Amino acid sequence: MNDVNDNDILFQKDKDEWFEAIMDEFGERLTKLAYNYLKDWRLAEDVVQDVFITCYKYENISEITSFKSWIYRITINKAKDVLKSAAFRKVVMNSNLFHRLHSNDLSPEMHLIKRSDEEFLSLCVLSLPLRYREVVTLYYYEQLSIDTISEITNINNNTIKTRLNRGRKKLKSMLEREL
Repeated sequence: MNDVNDNDILFQKDKDEWFEAIMDEFGERLTKLAYNYLKDWRLAEDVVQDVFITCYKYENISEITSFKSWIYRITINKAKDVLKSAAFRKVVMNSNLFHRLHSNDLSPEMHLIKRSDEEFLSLCVLSLPLRYREVVTLYYYEQLSIDTISEITNINNNTIKTRLNRGRKKLKSMLEREL
């Protein structure tokens, strides 16, 4: 007699299909979101893997009212945790590699990023302070409403509007300097 019943197999198959679907739908966007915080593609990918592990292990998915807000919030929190970690500060901020990354020579990756105006704008957004970069990215790149951003970040709507306004002004100033 089999210890595994058919319902368990069906649930696992459905869960695996669901999990693949969310990885396909959110993988790239979450990686970009994490990258906006960490400015390191590998760390961003690690954060997103951790987010997906959290999703897979979470038992009460049906209780979540807005899955997109929930998964974005997890990604943001995990990215911020990496930024706060002592290991991140010791390894990245104090390493010779960090100083090389800020050299005047652009890496091949940075040459590719600089090719188009849209990519230049992305670089400007990445250079914004985190509090502005966060809301600008969620509002313009992820096309989330101010209410949704408020729910994800736990910041009130007026603060989000102020940060968006200040972020736009900083971006405008950066873009005007380059022209």
